[in-house]
Amino acid sequence: MSSHAAPAAAGSPPSRYFVPDPSVWPFILTAGLFTVIVGVWGFLEHKQFPIALPIYAGAAVSIYIIFRWLRGVSLESEHGKYNLQVDGTYRMAMAWFIFSEVMFFGAFFGALWYAREMSIPWLSGEGTKMATHLALWPGFENIWPNNGPMELNGHFETVGAWGLPFVNTLLLLTSGVTITMAHHALKENHRLSTILWMWATVGLGVAFLICQAYEYHHAYEGLNLKLASGIYGSTFFMLTGFHGMHVTLGTIMLIIITCRLMAGHFKPDSHFGFEGVAWYWHFVDVVWIGLFVFVYVL
Repeated sequence: MSSHAAPAAAGSPPSRYFVPDPSVWPFILTAGLFTVIVGVWGFLEHKQFPIALPIYAGAAVSIYIIFRWLRGVSLESEHGKYNLQVDGTYRMAMAWFIFSEVMFFGAFFGALWYAREMSIPWLSGEGTKMATHLALWPGFENIWPNNGPMELNGHFETVGAWGLPFVNTLLLLTSGVTITMAHHALKENHRLSTILWMWATVGLGVAFLICQAYEYHHAYEGLNLKLASGIYGSTFFMLTGFHGMHVTLGTIMLIIITCRLMAGHFKPDSHFGFEGVAWYWHFVDVVWIGLFVFVYVL
């Protein structure tokens, strides 16, 4: 990627705001992701392997474009094209992105609270909702977790909080400590320590995902807890599944940042790429604590 800004002297930040030239990457990435969506839709509709080919093709194109795009941004940063104003823009953008993610999870937490504290009591005839109770489901009871009237989707059990969910909580809390140690090591210019702490964080993220995959398998096969298990199953898998997707994305980001550190990128006084990923990872940690309390414990 090139810039419209005037070239800066070696070792000094640019005097003008960096504006990259127009790029085709967003359009190609959009096409790749759209192909993935079409492939998933076709596969779910027809359950045939050839229909799944667009998924792999679209995913391959998307991954390639993402890495090419990230490589371009990394080179721009390492070549000194970003000044303090650009750094501030990146910080503001990352802050707004995390805020949007907070609102995203807030909506699902709100749905969980509404179902548990309002809808279920109303349908059971609590307060002034007796007419609704008698007209719709006379036998409905105010029980949580709930699988609907007469357990239409079969009996299920919940995942115990003090098994794998607690282990996953310890893993993520520990990863928050390791990435903080990596940040301090980077600011003190201890690159080897930074890299080791970062790989430890990556390992903890991967361990979390492995534990969650095992938990899902146990929920489906051993507890009969599925996405179709009433409002509880829907909210359980929606919240934990989206969080798992965020952990996956965060782990990929950690791997990229660690590889950049191994390539000599980032300086003790200039490393927002590292900081942005650290912000995101701490956000993932905090969301999981909320999930652990409100989904598993309560």
